[in-house]
Amino acid sequence: MKARVLRPVTRGAILSLLFSLGWAPEQALAQDKLVGVHSAQSMSQSMPWIAIEAGLFKKYALDFQLVHIPSSPTVTAAMLGGDAEVALTGGEGILRAYVQGATDFVFIGSVKNVLTHSILAKPEIKTPEDLRGKKIGINRIGSNPHYFAVQVLRQKGVDPQEVQFIQSGGPLETTAALLSGALDAAAMAPPADARTKARGYNVVVYGPDLRLPYVAAAFVSRRPIIARRSLVIGQFMRAMAEAAKILHTDKEFTYRVLGKYLRLTDRKILDSSYDSEIKVLEPRLEIAAQGFHAILGEVAKVDPRAKKVKVDDLIDRRYLEQLERSGHFARLWEGKR
Repeated sequence: MKARVLRPVTRGAILSLLFSLGWAPEQALAQDKLVGVHSAQSMSQSMPWIAIEAGLFKKYALDFQLVHIPSSPTVTAAMLGGDAEVALTGGEGILRAYVQGATDFVFIGSVKNVLTHSILAKPEIKTPEDLRGKKIGINRIGSNPHYFAVQVLRQKGVDPQEVQFIQSGGPLETTAALLSGALDAAAMAPPADARTKARGYNVVVYGPDLRLPYVAAAFVSRRPIIARRSLVIGQFMRAMAEAAKILHTDKEFTYRVLGKYLRLTDRKILDSSYDSEIKVLEPRLEIAAQGFHAILGEVAKVDPRAKKVKVDDLIDRRYLEQLERSGHFARLWEGKR
């Protein structure tokens, strides 16, 4: 009788078994290193912060390093340069790179599929028409605030070429520039918008009501990384799924995290930001195709190659499907919504 050859048990098989049983592997195996970036210091990109403070990366056997790189285009450059393996960012920079040939980028989950920015301005600026000839802060060209400002100005009958867009940096830098008088107006997401409004600035365009489709905050990796480190990326997504649950169900913990990382303790501003954002954030990290179509349509105006891109080719749903199939989502949301 021929002897049966047993295959060695791999680390992946062990972790898969532990996860399927609902066990945390941090005491069983050494942690994997993973570098991630995010493009905005905002509530919609706060889940890595929540995971750090809740100990979720340790729980899922990850030695995770988070780096803040303002704006989607600069995040895209960092990933192309091999400086990060996963990102939480807006979609425009990634999609422009994809259209230009970087087709190994892939979206694996989403936090926010619409824009919730607003345009705030000096007290004397009261309407979108008043923005003609004015300086508007938008973080970076190609960033979420830039896209939002262009779209809403068009909707309000103002040609974007009639304003001067200023690349002001991240939300904190943009707020400081507006308060100093270097800017006349700025496109801002929560909580920067509420902070600025509290200082007496006008809300010229209130974005949350518009619900503009957009890949506003999504998880991105690259196909070679997933092929090489699929299990590690899966662990990361499990941590993000649990962080999303905390974000949606534990307001006090979320406020402590936002207070620490955004240096924000004003309860009224936190309430305003949370209430406007949470209703459009995805509790199960679902990806919506409409946001991709919106960005590709804009990119196609300057690069016809965008018309040939198929949205399905941009998305890899394996991790969302694993979270569903393994019962991870069911365990997290048992008794919740």
